[in-house]
Amino acid sequence: MKRTGIILAGAFALGLAVIYPGGYLPTAALAASATAQDEQTTVFDIENMTCALCPVTVKTAMEAVTGVEAVDVNFDKKNATVTFDPSVANVETIGIASTNAGYPAKARD
Repeated sequence: MKRTGIILAGAFALGLAVIYPGGYLPTAALAASATAQDEQTTVFDIENMTCALCPVTVKTAMEAVTGVEAVDVNFDKKNATVTFDPSVANVETIGIASTNAGYPAKARD
């Protein structure tokens, strides 16, 4: 019975996509395009990174902030490059997330 319900729901969703050409995919594509234009990238200097696991912890903490799109942590340079939506997140909140995880982060000017 469950399989029949799933098949019917899938067929219904596909039918809506055919009937309504402005369906979810174009809207999502437009939203992604708008987001890409509104992104901001900031480099943070990170303290206390001493082992190979430290960058993972910093990345996880920063990615947990709503609005953060990408985090690239460089262990050798002791920094993190963060791409985020400034209408949702800000530099201070991202730095605090890393600091609360034990790795104080300061945005470069």
